Amino acid sequence: MNAYLFELTDAETEKVYQTRSGLTVKRHIDKGIGHPAIERVLARLDREKGAWFSSGVEDGERYVRGAIGFVNPPIELVSRGPSFTIRALNRRGVCLLPVFHQWLAHEPAMRDLRREGRLLTGTIKERPMVINEEERTKHPSIFNVLRAIQQGFYSEEERFLGLYGAYGYDLIFQFEAIMRRKPRPAHHRDLHLYLPDELFAVDHRSGRAYRLAYEFSFGGTTTEGIERAGSGAPPSLGRRDPGAIPPYRKGSYAELVRQALPAFSQGDLFEVVPSQVLYETCDRPPSRIFRRLSRMNPSPYGFLIHLGDQHLIGASPEMYVRVQGRRVETSPISGTIKRGQNAMEDAENVRRLLNSAKDEAELTMCTDVDRNDKSRICVPGSVRVIGRRQIERYARLFHTVDHIVGELAPDYDALDAFMTHMWAVTVTGAPKLEAMRWLEAHEATPREWYGGAVGCLYFNGDMNTGLTLRTIKLAGGMAEMRVGATLLYASDPEAEEEETLVKVSALVQALKSDGRAADTRQNVDRPGQGKRVLLIDHEDSFVHTLANYLKQTGADVVTVRPQPARQMLADDPSFHLVVLSPGPGKPERFQMQDTISLCLARRLPIFGICLGFQGLAEYFGARLDVLPKPAHGEKSTVYIRERDSLFAGMGKALAVGRYHSLFVPELPPSLLLLAETEDGIPMAFRHRQYPLSAVLFHPESILSAASGGGLRLIANLMKSVPDPAYTR
Repeated sequence: MNAYLFELTDAETEKVYQTRSGLTVKRHIDKGIGHPAIERVLARLDREKGAWFSSGVEDGERYVRGAIGFVNPPIELVSRGPSFTIRALNRRGVCLLPVFHQWLAHEPAMRDLRREGRLLTGTIKERPMVINEEERTKHPSIFNVLRAIQQGFYSEEERFLGLYGAYGYDLIFQFEAIMRRKPRPAHHRDLHLYLPDELFAVDHRSGRAYRLAYEFSFGGTTTEGIERAGSGAPPSLGRRDPGAIPPYRKGSYAELVRQALPAFSQGDLFEVVPSQVLYETCDRPPSRIFRRLSRMNPSPYGFLIHLGDQHLIGASPEMYVRVQGRRVETSPISGTIKRGQNAMEDAENVRRLLNSAKDEAELTMCTDVDRNDKSRICVPGSVRVIGRRQIERYARLFHTVDHIVGELAPDYDALDAFMTHMWAVTVTGAPKLEAMRWLEAHEATPREWYGGAVGCLYFNGDMNTGLTLRTIKLAGGMAEMRVGATLLYASDPEAEEEETLVKVSALVQALKSDGRAADTRQNVDRPGQGKRVLLIDHEDSFVHTLANYLKQTGADVVTVRPQPARQMLADDPSFHLVVLSPGPGKPERFQMQDTISLCLARRLPIFGICLGFQGLAEYFGARLDVLPKPAHGEKSTVYIRERDSLFAGMGKALAVGRYHSLFVPELPPSLLLLAETEDGIPMAFRHRQYPLSAVLFHPESILSAASGGGLRLIANLMKSVPDPAYTR
């Protein structure tokens, strides 16, 4: 699904190498096998386990047209919650199972690891409470199993072999403590991955097809000479009584939109992406549907995956996470408009899309959250937007897309990148944690695969995954299609429902018809050098971008949520500054008054952002009120009213990004106004006696990044922080 998969030289036919664990791998490449062989692979997927991944898009920067797939893999890995099963699907898999057992037996996160016949089962130990948010991706989860397998097979010689398959939405419950409010069906799984030992690849640039065959040897055991066979699985089709299929109820999605709107006004959400499910009976072979969908709607992430009891058939437009070497990249999509009847109508629709303030705000919020996700695990200063509001064209619609890259910090890998982005803001909302709670409470059924990912974790450490969007789940003669739209305060319920129907229309037609980056970190001095910052995370979706900005000043930053933060404040005297992050709702939700009291008692400087601004202002006697219209993802001009070190070198006005619906109409006498909007809303203050200051806008937002303004403000903040504690 990306260019380097198909870089095969004419001289390369046989390769033997050893993995990091001592496993010997022999790879043989047959070239020019012909496209009939590829067609046979697709047809076999109707009845045999395996997968096919294809890209029908080429843009010169992110995607290249090509495909790779397999049937009858020797090993499958399935997990649900903390439990997992590794199953040998044939005699070649039986040969490999002991080495998996050996690798996992040394993994500290394992318990109850057992091998019986063709099965290796185990459970992940219960997670301790996360304290430092920078370490969340390192806590025990099913990803420990994936990492152990990847490291066992690791070799820089290999760029094709890996774990291929699907990652379900419920993996988020291993990453965040979100309450499940709906029962999960018996067939539900969190991930389903295959280890293939025979791959078929197509390079559409050259028109050539290849077969890559692998043999594995270790400890006197080898797969050589064992037949590549597998047991067929029943096809996931047949006929169902049309009366048993839930009908589409017009207006139900619009009603869901109306339920979401109060959350924007109250400040709980900036955006949210609820979904609805449409159903159709289907008796066509999955491979035929996939071919038809690929022709109708070429996408960068097309896929056909046979999971045994069901098929996943998709044409996803959106990259989830791709890692090559130390470079991690994503391409969030938000902003959608229908295609016209001709080129003139298309051009007009593109103009309308690009001029839409609502669609621009949608994508801005998504990109700010995505930058935050990367900031948790990337080198400070390396996260960059290298493509902004690019137009992508599909069969039925246009999207606006951003392209974001970062460089993985030394202690993180592709799986950390995968986890920190769970799940993409474009399929959940922002703040992400609050949005996912809202989705679990309000969507009618569990998401299963929708909003998760498909793709490959390669054994050389790379990863390439697409979001599970525009996907058909085909099982028992029923096609299930889940689709959503990005909502924000300006959403029109009926228009959002219409957008979901446009998005799903290509799937319905397919069912019914035949047929390493340069380092461009900004140069800032390091006024935070030697200073320790406690960043209190009020469950915000931008906190890691804030931490990243603080780290760029040289500061040592610890990111902690409110309850453990208060314990740290009581026990640890080494902090020089406490930063109160943004977050959903009101300050009282996080007992911010208690946090501020602890800081004052410890004589610690405090800096508040958005919710932190509101909490500090309220503590000193201000009243909170609600804006007539939320300022979510909004670019505003802030006018500096008082010369202050916080705004040193910034002139008289500053362009900033705002994400708030609550504001302070009037500051109390103890707080000095530093900046405000044109219509008089206080945007920054400093306490007249204590070293406490705050801003209502978001310095870490991309909208505050003009001329480095947001980063400069953080640097100014760190310059003002004294090393010793202040004395009243």
